[in-house]
Amino acid sequence: MSNIVVTKIPHLMTLADLSVPQINRILAHSHHLKQQSTPWLLPHGTISRNKASKLRLPPQSLFNKTIALIFSKRSTRTRLAAETSAELLGGRALFLGKEDIQLGVNESYRDTARVIGGMTQGIFARVGDHSEIEELAKYSPVPVLNALSSLWHPSQVLADLMTLQENKASFRPLIEKESQPTGAPELDRPLTIAYVGDSANVLHDMLVTYPRLGHHLRVASPVQYRAPKEVWDRVVELGCDKGIWWGEDPREAVHGADVVVTDTWISMGQEAEKAERLQAFHGYQVTEQLCREGGAHHDWKFLHCLPRKPDEVDDEVFYGPRSLVYEEADNRKWTIMALFDMLFGKWNLLEEQPEKHKY
Repeated sequence: MSNIVVTKIPHLMTLADLSVPQINRILAHSHHLKQQSTPWLLPHGTISRNKASKLRLPPQSLFNKTIALIFSKRSTRTRLAAETSAELLGGRALFLGKEDIQLGVNESYRDTARVIGGMTQGIFARVGDHSEIEELAKYSPVPVLNALSSLWHPSQVLADLMTLQENKASFRPLIEKESQPTGAPELDRPLTIAYVGDSANVLHDMLVTYPRLGHHLRVASPVQYRAPKEVWDRVVELGCDKGIWWGEDPREAVHGADVVVTDTWISMGQEAEKAERLQAFHGYQVTEQLCREGGAHHDWKFLHCLPRKPDEVDDEVFYGPRSLVYEEADNRKWTIMALFDMLFGKWNLLEEQPEKHKY
């Protein structure tokens, strides 16, 4: 085996850091890992001996490795996805909440990055201000993956894309085309995706991703809650602004939409602004009536990163047949597993060549 010399530690802060081939490679690997891993998670005895004999373990790229989960904010889906996927890859996820370590109390991000990076093989960090994870990445001797920051949420948008691909049959093709096997169920046509709500981290990664994949993004938010300059600069730098419509009227935003997305209007740390925000977002609740009046596509589907509050979307939509929210939540596991495998296990996330699967 030849020696591998790594010249640069790979980190991932946002999908804006990746090319379209790299994003597609992650998605293809996520689908592959889901197909490969799911049979192992079924109740014992439910698979025939013949099929069981042909099962292969998912890559054990984290064997004997530990991934540090530095979480300064609460988490359900991200933590569960990280801990369970690390286990499937043969490793361990070590949860480090804000009450568990000295970070922010007696120790700086610089010192924390060096100490934790010296004992683990990767850092998955859910922080407050984006500058905090940038500081971790600057001084960490191992890869750092953004689990959520004030500006970006890359793993969520990957899960959303994976969910849309798996539900491609819901989005009728504009024209019939010959399907080509690519390792993932790619969408047959560009989608019109409407986002109604606050310009927060999930939307920010949508802004730098969906237009590059050929999709049309229509956003409605109050003027005072638009994307910050540092985010919009990345949008323009990538040429994504040409594929984005932005206004204040949620009905106008959902016009022609195949998918309607919203998020919390009051993120953690914004509780003091609750009354002001609820007033500003009055009329933004996603409902059948809003989408009907706005002229959404008759087969439109709904996404939400969770947790959800009734102000943002009513029960009829959230629990109805249009909703893909629980599939979306489930897929957080497989996209995070792909990121862990490629970033922490193999250090090849930033490579451009297709992932080669051996079945």
